[in-house]
Amino acid sequence: MALEITAARPDPALLDLPWRIPLEEWPEDILAALPRGISRHVVRFVRLSGRVLAVKEIKADLARREYELLRNLNRLGMPCVEPFAVISGRVGADGRELDACLVTRHLQFSLPYRALYSQTLRKGTATRLIDALAVLLVRLHLAGFWWGDVSLSNTLFRRDAGAFAAYLVDAETGELRQRLSDGQREHDLDIARINIAGELMDLEAGGLLQEDRDPVAVSERIMTRYRELWGELTGPELIDDGERWRVEDRMRRLNALGFDVDELEITTDLDGTSIRIQPKVVDAGHHSRRLLRLTGLDVRENQARRLLNDLDAFTAATGRQGEDEEIVAHEWLTRIYEPVTRRVPRGLVAKLEPAELFHEVLEHRWYLAERARHDIPIEQAIDDYVASVLPGKPDEQSVLGVDTRELPVIAGPNAQP
Repeated sequence: MALEITAARPDPALLDLPWRIPLEEWPEDILAALPRGISRHVVRFVRLSGRVLAVKEIKADLARREYELLRNLNRLGMPCVEPFAVISGRVGADGRELDACLVTRHLQFSLPYRALYSQTLRKGTATRLIDALAVLLVRLHLAGFWWGDVSLSNTLFRRDAGAFAAYLVDAETGELRQRLSDGQREHDLDIARINIAGELMDLEAGGLLQEDRDPVAVSERIMTRYRELWGELTGPELIDDGERWRVEDRMRRLNALGFDVDELEITTDLDGTSIRIQPKVVDAGHHSRRLLRLTGLDVRENQARRLLNDLDAFTAATGRQGEDEEIVAHEWLTRIYEPVTRRVPRGLVAKLEPAELFHEVLEHRWYLAERARHDIPIEQAIDDYVASVLPGKPDEQSVLGVDTRELPVIAGPNAQP
């Protein structure tokens, strides 16, 4: 059988990988030292042409199906890993047919939840992870994607200004449709609740949970947070004819959640006494798009919100409220943001990505000012942060903590890392 490579932009270097060897037996010298989570499949990380790739051994038809699903989700702008290639037609040195491999790009600065829990975390981390997963699930459902195996294990997390942003990493069980029924959405929610409870119980049994609440009670949060967000994004609202300001108020509430509304459906009663409004097209990334337009910085939503707050503070402090917003934003970028992020020594740049670093420096400056009882220049804050805090953080660009297979597992779900 001939080796087949399916890829939008195939990299000839793929041919240099040992496809005639089962993935589990690949030599250590070609593997990247990344933590691997719980998985029903063999998964390895490799460095190739200056990038890190995740390789999952799986049946050929499933690999091609997941590859196409991930491509379609990327086209829709959904938060998920990027498919790179499918390798099929593999034959071992002994002539035995081997499973195909799905290759995806490693998501830089991402954290599998078990690797994250190998670090020292503040209490409430589980709820922040569940909140991020709820946002991801709402976005996927709005796009018509039924996941079928929602769990923390099937998700990667990136730090997002004190919170987390969630990314789908395993679409093997998913289906993409024009629209999901309420029953399909509730099925995904029920799967999420059961899986999350089991995953948190595993952490609790290993002494890693760092939570005071019962894992089952914590897992119920996915239901309430999802329904709150779904209702705000899609639910109709009835207002009196004299309360038209509430239309703008609804838009502002959606913007505060990080969503833009491209279209509203507004229906007026025949007698003109009330108005029914309902969002029709909702698109995530309100703050990140605004920051990108003003500064060219492409960051996650909470990071963008925090950076925009600092930009607003800079505007007020310099008395520039009446000036062109883009001009002020450029000055903030060159005078504040870039000097801070460039102050990090070369040996520490892989610790955190620039936007998250800037957020942490702002937090650190607040703590320093509170302790000193006076304002602290941001230059002093970044120097103190680099000297006392940043060196102790793990490198999150490509190598995260420990191999999560070494952490205690009691009864984790079958899931991708």
